[in-house]
Amino acid sequence: MVGSLPAEGTSFVDRREELAVAKQVLSTTRLLTLTGPGGVGKSRLALRLANQVKRAFADGVWMVPLAAIEDEALVAVAVAHALRIDDFADLPPEKVLVERLRDRRLLVVLDNAEHVIDACGRLVATLLRHVPAMRFVVTSRHRLGLTEEHLLEVGPLKTNRDEDSALSLFVERAAAVAPGFRLTTENRNAVAGLCRTLDGLPLAIELAAVGMREQGIEQLAERLADGTGGLTRHEALRSTVEWSYGLCTPAEQLVWARASVFAGGFELEAAEAVCEGPDVPVEDVLDAVAGLVDKSVLVRERNSDRLRYRMLETIRHYGREKLGADEPVIRRRHRDWFLELALNCERTWFGPGQRDTVHLLRAEQDNIRGALDYCLTTEGEARKGLELAGCLWFYWHGCTARMEGRYWLDLTLEANPAPTRERARGLWVAGLLANCVEDLTRGTGLALESKELALQLGDAAEAAHAEHVVGLMTLFRDNLAEARTLFEEAVARPRVPGQLPSLAALDLVELAAALAFDGNPDWAIVVCDKARLTCEAHHEEWVLSYVLRVRALAHTVKDEWETAEAYAREALALKHALHDMVGTGLTLDLLAVIASNRQRDERAAVLLGVADGVWRDIDINRFGSKHYNASQRLRAGDRAFELAYRRGRTRGLDAGVAYALEQQTEEHAEHTDRESALTRRESEVASLVAEGLSNQEIADRLVIARRTAEGHVERILGKLGFSSRSQIATWVAGQRFGDREEYT
Repeated sequence: MVGSLPAEGTSFVDRREELAVAKQVLSTTRLLTLTGPGGVGKSRLALRLANQVKRAFADGVWMVPLAAIEDEALVAVAVAHALRIDDFADLPPEKVLVERLRDRRLLVVLDNAEHVIDACGRLVATLLRHVPAMRFVVTSRHRLGLTEEHLLEVGPLKTNRDEDSALSLFVERAAAVAPGFRLTTENRNAVAGLCRTLDGLPLAIELAAVGMREQGIEQLAERLADGTGGLTRHEALRSTVEWSYGLCTPAEQLVWARASVFAGGFELEAAEAVCEGPDVPVEDVLDAVAGLVDKSVLVRERNSDRLRYRMLETIRHYGREKLGADEPVIRRRHRDWFLELALNCERTWFGPGQRDTVHLLRAEQDNIRGALDYCLTTEGEARKGLELAGCLWFYWHGCTARMEGRYWLDLTLEANPAPTRERARGLWVAGLLANCVEDLTRGTGLALESKELALQLGDAAEAAHAEHVVGLMTLFRDNLAEARTLFEEAVARPRVPGQLPSLAALDLVELAAALAFDGNPDWAIVVCDKARLTCEAHHEEWVLSYVLRVRALAHTVKDEWETAEAYAREALALKHALHDMVGTGLTLDLLAVIASNRQRDERAAVLLGVADGVWRDIDINRFGSKHYNASQRLRAGDRAFELAYRRGRTRGLDAGVAYALEQQTEEHAEHTDRESALTRRESEVASLVAEGLSNQEIADRLVIARRTAEGHVERILGKLGFSSRSQIATWVAGQRFGDREEYT
């Protein structure tokens, strides 16, 4: 299934009525806003709703967390990042989203939007106007104020003694801290009274349940009633948070406040660096964190194989209030930690552990944003911001984060006009990220400016990095002779202190590419082998994936198609594992060319469809280079080609890569794609087609317009790659009886 939704970390209690209403509303409106006070459960309801309707959206359901976004200008960039759109074009992100999403059917959940409500309103209005099959669910304490908006207020859980919702939540959470606790005839009134005291607010109930570790239910209910009697719902929640804060040890209170500077979660090592001090020795931070988890102040989560901790926004805001005068010091510590983390990732990038580095940086995206924002909004810290943005060049460039990289580099370069090493670095990184066809001249100009500044500063390493970018822009412009000369000179020079080993190795890769494009495949292979030895000696994978792709390219020039395919598959596996979407698109293109030349035309068409699905989010022009656009010569107008191509376009990325690597048979992969491609309504229509019903009869049966029924049938034919209704009927029969044969 295409899309990106986080796992539901805790059980979902009740909300059946709200969920049913939300599903019904979402079927008739394109913008549903879930409103209500903090702690009422808007995000949990939105996530459950998204999971239940995801089959209706062929292009996926996507969650965009906005709680950590400080700058309204970053909202559209954050949406693009969450949707894995990383367009090369130097266009406003709002326009990029319109262009890339125009023909897609998708649902986007904007979570915690209240503090950037104006930016969300503008972006949603633009996308609703230009993307007709796009829908939104927004969680916010405030409405967006759009005419298309339908509001659904999320209320508290029911607190009657005979209702299950609030009581069930309390009992579930209480049993986690007081094993054996259950709802009985004797304690039901006390539990119901406690839930009424807390006004049925889920967060307040979860925090209160922690008190069952030390007290009985009657004592706990009485104590909370004394502290919250007569309060409004917001006041009751705040009173409960304050009560929970009072249960904490002094060390836990300090760690709660200091950990509130983290955005989107944190790891223990980061907490130890940011939260320690004379009043909380570093060796005590772990115990404080564990105590906060026990008290439901922190949520413990697992990201890949790494353990992370997260605060709910209501609790985080309370912690920031308690931080008080310490906030500047703690925020600086936070910035220092993530700057050092980024610098260490850069230092170790050309080596083992690159996949872990990618996962780590993706997990810390919100904290990196927070550190950069601190640098840009705090006097005297702008230079550190440029250092941070520049040292992440490999992440912006190689891990599908170009749009966000351009955003931060534009801001930090503007804030740092002085001639410094950080500016020299930032200029060539900005040039590296400006490599779409419309932007190559600008990219070259930035790199040349960087080189000039680096030479003025006597920094040979940054000058060499800038020269790499100049050579790359030259290669993208198809000026092979000049590119070859530039990279030959770069390779011939001895490495200078501070020169990035990744870019030094990529000098070899780009030289080999220029040689292969220019008809010198044997020499290209020699250069690739040299680069490969360097990568393997360091257990490096990212540059190696490019080495393997260019090696495959060289073998295509020699008409050694089987050998080329083996190298290209090896390259694709690495690129996909590292989330290198540019490299993935390039390698899928190459595999399509190879399949065509091996007379596997249907496979070539499917692979081209998968590749186009990748490139539509990056650069539909493939850099505008005739060499990088070689796969476009495969396009044909015959029906079989078009049907196979459509099958490729409807595959998800993972399924497409698996097909390219031949980890499934073509027949099994095609069957799997067909089985999962149809929405629930389309599956229903397909079954009616199999019964022999006409479009009008289908419309009458489903109480829809005939034109709607016709549209469903056309989409089914396209998704399944069929040309007749009889093929749909045969396929449906195979679904029912487990027949796995090919139906085309």
